[in-house]
Amino acid sequence: MYEQRDHKRTFYSAPQSVRSLVAAFLEPAIIVGTFLVVTHAHDEPVLRATLTLCLLVFALTFPGRDRFLDRPLSSAVEILSSWISLLAILGLCGYATNSFHFFELHVLAWWATLTPMVLWLAVLIGRRIIRKRAKRPWNRRSVVIVGAGPLGVKVARALMAQVEGHLHLSGYFDDREGDRLDPEAAPQRLGRFDEVADYIRAYGVHEVYITLPMGSQPRIQQLLASLQGTTASLFYVPDIFGISIIQGRLQDLNGVPVVGILETPFTGTNKLIKRVTDVVLASIILVLIAPILIVLAIGVKLSSPGPVIFRQRRNGLDSEEIIVYKFRSMRTMDNGAVVKQATKGDPRITPFGAFLRRTSLDELPQFINVLQGRMSIVGPRPHAVAHNEQYRRLIRAYMVRHKVKPGITGWAQVNGLRGETETLEKMQARVEYDLEYLRNWSLSLDLQIIARTIKLLVFDRHAY
Repeated sequence: MYEQRDHKRTFYSAPQSVRSLVAAFLEPAIIVGTFLVVTHAHDEPVLRATLTLCLLVFALTFPGRDRFLDRPLSSAVEILSSWISLLAILGLCGYATNSFHFFELHVLAWWATLTPMVLWLAVLIGRRIIRKRAKRPWNRRSVVIVGAGPLGVKVARALMAQVEGHLHLSGYFDDREGDRLDPEAAPQRLGRFDEVADYIRAYGVHEVYITLPMGSQPRIQQLLASLQGTTASLFYVPDIFGISIIQGRLQDLNGVPVVGILETPFTGTNKLIKRVTDVVLASIILVLIAPILIVLAIGVKLSSPGPVIFRQRRNGLDSEEIIVYKFRSMRTMDNGAVVKQATKGDPRITPFGAFLRRTSLDELPQFINVLQGRMSIVGPRPHAVAHNEQYRRLIRAYMVRHKVKPGITGWAQVNGLRGETETLEKMQARVEYDLEYLRNWSLSLDLQIIARTIKLLVFDRHAY
C-alpha cells in the first residue's frame, strides 16, 4: 500500500472496481437506450426534445447503483421504486414546462413499462456472469484471518456473503486457545501469529485480514514485518465498530495516509448533484403550489391572531443556527431555551393548525428555505435548538446528523418516525435512521424518499 518514491511514502486509496464502474454507466445507458429503441420502433423521429429528455435522464440517473450484489427480489423492488420516483420528477418537469406535446403518449407508456424490466434483466445477467466467473479455478482466492475474535468472525461473514463467491476462508490465526476464542472461529484455528507467514508460503494464501484490537500495535507491527516477505495482499480491519462511521474512506493528504471515519457524503460532485436537484425541484414545486400557499396563508390569518409564518431557530449544516419557515399552527410560538413538543390533542394547536399538521402542509414554506440554501428537500429533519441541546447529551452521535443540511422530509420520516418523539427510544431510532441515510446516500435514495413521502401525505393519518 506504500510505495517508496523520492524518499516519500505515497498512499493510494483502493481503485473503483470494474463492476462498480460498469454499474455507474449501465443503468443510465439502459434507460436512455430503451427510450431511443422504443422511439425508433414506433417510427418516431429523434427530435431536439427527445435528445433533451435523454440528457436530463442521464444526468438524473448517473452514476447508476451497483445492484449486482443484491438479492433478485430486493433489486426488483429497488429498481421499481427508483423508476417510479424518476417518472414522477420527469412528470413534474413536463407539467411545469408544458412540454408533453413534444412526445407521443404511447412511446412514453412503452418506455415506462419496458425500462424497469430491462434494468432487472441486466442485473440478473450481471449477477449470473459474476457467479460464473467466480467458479473458475483461477479466480478462486484463499483467505486467512488473523484474530479469532468477534471482529474476525464479522469479517469472515462479510467475505463469504459476497455474491462473487470467489474467496475461500482457510481459517484463523490467534495466540489464544479454547474458550478465549469466538465459538464460531475456534474450530477453524490454524495456529499462532508466528506461524502465519509459513502457512502463507506453504499453501499459497492470497489475502490476509488482520482483525486485532488497536491496543495490539506492537504485535501488529511484528506481524506485518513477518508478512512482508510473502506475496499475500494484506488488509487491516481496525476495531472501530463502536463508532458511528459515516462515509468512511481512505484519503491522501499530500502524501500522508488519512482514514476518514466521519465525513459528509456531500462533497465534490455529490454536493453539486444534491444542490442542483434541490434548486430544480424546489423551484418547480413552488411554482405549482403557489395558489395553495396563498389559500393556506389566508386560512392561518383567519384562524387565530398572529403572524402567518412561524420562524423557528434550528440548527442546520455543521450545527450553525438557521431560521426555518412554517405556517403557524399553534396559538403560541415557543422558540426559547425550552420548547415543548406538540402532542396529540395539544390545546395550543388551532383547529386549522391541526389540519395543517395532519397533512404536513405547514411545512410547505420550507421550500423557500431550500432555495435559500439553508435546507435540502431530503435530509434529517431539523429540531429546535432547545431539543438539540437536550438530546446531544443523551444520544450518542446525535450531532452527526448535522453533517448535512436538514431536510423537509427524511429517511426516518418515511419509516414511521414522523411527528412527536415523546420518548428517548423514539428519538434514538430517528437518529439511527438519519445516520443510515448519511451512510447510504444516493440520488436514487433521495428520489425514493420523495416518492414515499408523497404516499404518506395521501394515506397517513397519524401525524398531528
